[in-house]
Amino acid sequence: MSDIINIRQVTKTFGEGPAMVTALDNVSLSIKEGAFPSGCGKSTLLRMLAGLSSASAGTVTIDGRPVEGRDPSVGMVFQSYTSFPWLTVEENIGFGLNLAKTDRATRAAKVNTMLERVALKKFSKSYPSQLSGGMQQRVAIARALAVDPRILLMDEPFGALDALTRVEVQTLLLDLCAQDRKIVVFVTHDIDEAMLLADRIVIFSPHPGQIAEIIDVDIPHPRAIEQAERGDFTQLRHRLRLLLFSMARKSA
Repeated sequence: MSDIINIRQVTKTFGEGPAMVTALDNVSLSIKEGAFPSGCGKSTLLRMLAGLSSASAGTVTIDGRPVEGRDPSVGMVFQSYTSFPWLTVEENIGFGLNLAKTDRATRAAKVNTMLERVALKKFSKSYPSQLSGGMQQRVAIARALAVDPRILLMDEPFGALDALTRVEVQTLLLDLCAQDRKIVVFVTHDIDEAMLLADRIVIFSPHPGQIAEIIDVDIPHPRAIEQAERGDFTQLRHRLRLLLFSMARKSA
């Protein structure tokens, strides 16, 4: 199985002189088709993959091509609610399709399918202000998936949700990605969320950001929150906590 995403010796700095901050320092990472990696707090790297930022040094490629600007095969879901407040749910979901100049009948069919898949059919004419936080993130996920991206980038998308809603949307994401076989790069600070979702957990060190460790999650899918106290989950959680505690002590 070939690598789809390749990050090679990437460094990203902000500012100059004494005020310069190194967000990423010589980071290399490869992601294969079907992988569901999870990073800890590296929004900068996610923005590079999305074509929203460029590396100060090194290369970022998808399918061997340098990432240069927005790529229609890459979708992104942010932590903040990004629905357009003046558009209805169905209009928000169809926004990317409209930009791609998809014909009206095809667009309507795809939007209707996504409304059903994220259980928002009866809210199709509602506006974002009339929705809960979980519903708004379902709209964001549906909008990203409606254009059928090959890669889905998610920057702490569930960080602002309450615990119950977070579990519901995590389960929805697992189901959707299992059906569509997307490559998902998911940034989270939550250990349990990483264990539930990820095939690989990529742990970044504090500033400057470097890959501290890559851990394969050998827990078969489908996974459920009810498994959280199972032996393999408990062992992995303990390992991750010890690693993060060790890094925190070194950076103190």
